[in-house]
Amino acid sequence: MTSDISMDSLRILYDLPLLELVFKAAEVHRKHFDQHEIQLCTLLSVKTGGCAEDCSYCPQAARYNTDVEREKLLDVEKVLQEATVAKHEGSTRFCMGAAWREVKDNQDFDNILKMVKGVRKLGLEACCTLGMLSLSQAEKLKEAGLTAYNHNLDTSEDYYGDIIKTRTYNDRLETLDNVGKAGISVCCGGIIGLGESVDDRLKLLLTLTKLSPQPESVPINTLVPVPGTPLENQKRVDTFEWIRMIALARIVLPKSKIRLSAGRLDIPKEAQALAFMAGANSIFTGEKLLTTGNPSWNSDHALIQELGLSIKAPEQEMEYAKV
Repeated sequence: MTSDISMDSLRILYDLPLLELVFKAAEVHRKHFDQHEIQLCTLLSVKTGGCAEDCSYCPQAARYNTDVEREKLLDVEKVLQEATVAKHEGSTRFCMGAAWREVKDNQDFDNILKMVKGVRKLGLEACCTLGMLSLSQAEKLKEAGLTAYNHNLDTSEDYYGDIIKTRTYNDRLETLDNVGKAGISVCCGGIIGLGESVDDRLKLLLTLTKLSPQPESVPINTLVPVPGTPLENQKRVDTFEWIRMIALARIVLPKSKIRLSAGRLDIPKEAQALAFMAGANSIFTGEKLLTTGNPSWNSDHALIQELGLSIKAPEQEMEYAKV
């Protein structure tokens, strides 16, 4: 695909027979990646609950009555212990998520920087998702060795206001711009199953293609309805719609890692196999994704082995010891 991609061209692709779309995506995938290789990533909630935002899907919002307990920032050593386990299980990227609206220049942020340095010294890529970020904060994270920063757009700009009102779409775009300016890889994707239209999904992908630089990784989440949140009764997204989104993301973002994220626990292994065929080449693994359930290490290793895939090794050219 070229930079002149449009909504019309996206719709034509999206409306293809499913297997034809998957075939096209598989062709693109094989041009840019080893089709047998899957990157394992682990996401740990380093500060849980009590968030001031009103994201309708999120059990960590303080205003919703969910089972998530508010917790302070984890100790640096505890986080590094979890990162060591993740490395042992085959993860090459360790992501740290904090339920903050925005990063503040305080002791907690200083400890996040220590976590980043420690994760890198373990020989892992380090990723953070901490909310909104200023340019100076992004530069400090870069100096600490941060590999990537996750900040999802969630959905289209048109539908965004139906899901979140406490920050704007432009706020999110500004954070992504700060991350890019600091020289950190952008990790940015969205969630399907929020009640959005197909056009909203296509508009999200169109926005991602226009980011400069384009995202290095694109998480595709499906909504996990959580009791106590405004979307607790939302119908689960159809699995074939999930496959279509993955395939289309692979075609229009050919050099990005397409990462299977939230919602995978309830998706059959046969559908996950089709997602890998459609160009997904990374998964979050470990028992939890922040606060929601996720397949176990053992089940993911078994699936990868059963499909004859391989786990991606660390990038040799990354000089962790110098960080």
